[in-house]
Amino acid sequence: MNRDKRVQIFTLLRDANPSPETELNYTSPFELLISVILSAQATDVGVNKATAHLYPVANTPQQILDLGLDRLKEYVKTIGLYNTKAQNIIKTCDILVREYGGEVPATRKALEDLPGVGRKTANVVLNTAFGQPTIAVDTHIFRVANRTGIAPGKTVREVEDRLMRLVPDEFKLDAHHWLILHGRYTCIARKPRCGSCVIHDLCEYRKKTSE
Repeated sequence: MNRDKRVQIFTLLRDANPSPETELNYTSPFELLISVILSAQATDVGVNKATAHLYPVANTPQQILDLGLDRLKEYVKTIGLYNTKAQNIIKTCDILVREYGGEVPATRKALEDLPGVGRKTANVVLNTAFGQPTIAVDTHIFRVANRTGIAPGKTVREVEDRLMRLVPDEFKLDAHHWLILHGRYTCIARKPRCGSCVIHDLCEYRKKTSE
């Protein structure tokens, strides 16, 4: 796929959704960080249901620490892997209080040093909370990048690196949201909805459907 086609694709995605946003509910970088930690192998809808009860009670690192591990687990027990996630959240809050004055750091290294925070989570926080042009590759983005031909790769990191290199700069800040939403609602895993796809004519997928 050449650069002109990528420009056309992202122009169409931007026209369809000029101001894309994460579907996780949050009001601060800290809330976003916790929600993204909880979202691993879970749905945004499920995370939002849990945090709708948690955040009114505790939405700062110190408040989470004051809540304690057992009470935190009660709020997030509907989310998969909640035991491990709750333990990581407590450890992360302790570090944020002790080392960062309760604030979420805005550098990749500092974020990735937090328990429960990997490269994908760090990318989401850097992009969504701090406006940095990072692209977090999840299963949806991995599928869309490969299926469409925008940035094919055999591994998540390979796809991320290619997207960072190949997505034109003017689209890079919002590319993560456009691609994940496209994969979540249109370019779905089992049977993509090619008939209602805004980039249908530009996509290089060979097994397009009529739906």
